[in-house]
Amino acid sequence: MVAHLIQFATDHFILVAIFVVLLVLLLINEVRRGGQSLSNGQLTALVNADKALVIDIRPAKEYSAGHIVGAVSIPQDKLVSRMTELEKHKEKTLIVVDAMGQQSGTICRELLKAGYTAAKLSGGVSSWKADNLPLVK
Repeated sequence: MVAHLIQFATDHFILVAIFVVLLVLLLINEVRRGGQSLSNGQLTALVNADKALVIDIRPAKEYSAGHIVGAVSIPQDKLVSRMTELEKHKEKTLIVVDAMGQQSGTICRELLKAGYTAAKLSGGVSSWKADNLPLVK
């Protein structure tokens, strides 16, 4: 099996090189998106230790349909104007939560630039639901 893989790589070195370059670019893009990714367990541990604040950036309608206990609703388009509300939580890690983990990296980057410690929930609320963890309305 390994011999076949090596043979393929030597026969198609340009294809393999393109694959490696694309893989590296994908990894760089993920790192640049901002913020550390946390698992559901890590989020729970930080919140239980009172070392984190969960910020739900989904629209208000989605937030009211169900959110993580203790999460503060600050829709993505309102974050810049409501940044001063977060001043009292500067010593905590701000954990950004969205629907599927797609937009939270951008918000984390903004929070990091503003001097906050920020992280994002990997997979967003959908991963929280998939693990059958509680949501409140």
